[in-house]
Amino acid sequence: MSASVKHTHVWKVNGAAQSEQPDLLAREEPLEIRIVHGSADNRIEKKLAVTMRTPGHDLELALGFLFTEGIVGSYADVLNIRHCETVEKEEERDNVVKVELAPSTPFDPEKLDRNFYTSSSCGVCGKSSIESVSVACSYNIKNDTSVVTHQVILGLTNTVRKTQNVFEYTGGIHASGLFDLQGNLILSREDVGRHNALDKIIGASLFKNEVPLTQRILLVSGRTSFELVQKAARAGIPILAAVGAPSSLAVDLAIENNMTLIGFLKFNRFNVYCGRERVRSSEI
Repeated sequence: MSASVKHTHVWKVNGAAQSEQPDLLAREEPLEIRIVHGSADNRIEKKLAVTMRTPGHDLELALGFLFTEGIVGSYADVLNIRHCETVEKEEERDNVVKVELAPSTPFDPEKLDRNFYTSSSCGVCGKSSIESVSVACSYNIKNDTSVVTHQVILGLTNTVRKTQNVFEYTGGIHASGLFDLQGNLILSREDVGRHNALDKIIGASLFKNEVPLTQRILLVSGRTSFELVQKAARAGIPILAAVGAPSSLAVDLAIENNMTLIGFLKFNRFNVYCGRERVRSSEI
């Protein structure tokens, strides 16, 4: 956990009492992802993206990011993935990941640049964009017959909370948890970014060749954005639950992919925004 937190001191005010006390912060640092692509006799290296993340499980994050961006379809598309040893500054050594694509893996850097520019400049707007993202999803969730009970759903948050070591000390980090339909926790990850925590979950699953993640439940902290639904859909996850509310585009995309989307999961209540047929009050 030491790589994920930073020690500091704060001036704490509690009513009339004031004092300086030690504290812990969730660490946030940039991670640069580099791609090596091309034929065996003409390899090209490209700086692909920089994401602000909490250090830890960086290779999972990089692989999950490449998958959810549609750059790779499985771990088989990757020849090698590692922290980069060639950096300009020593402190960058643990903050750069190099991913070598297999020579047979297609990669169009110009198309990727255009997609990143569109996403950063104007976002995703309108029905046509929803449909284009749905087409890009890797697996068909429409025929997934997963069923989950109220009892299982209501137990998800407490289960993940017990694994949040960094949150326990800092109170400033998000989490994602992957469950089976009986509510057993398979995997959890923490990060300052909700999307990073999910990419780490997906990346870890890709390393184990467990994608598509059918018959699985994903829990995310905070609200549900379009981006989180998109990532979950690409990985074939049928049920997505969140502590907070979803956005309108998140609901639209979940409907397009026949996902079950749950929000405001707190204490003994939750809302089902779509895919209610997968949610039952008790076992059949």
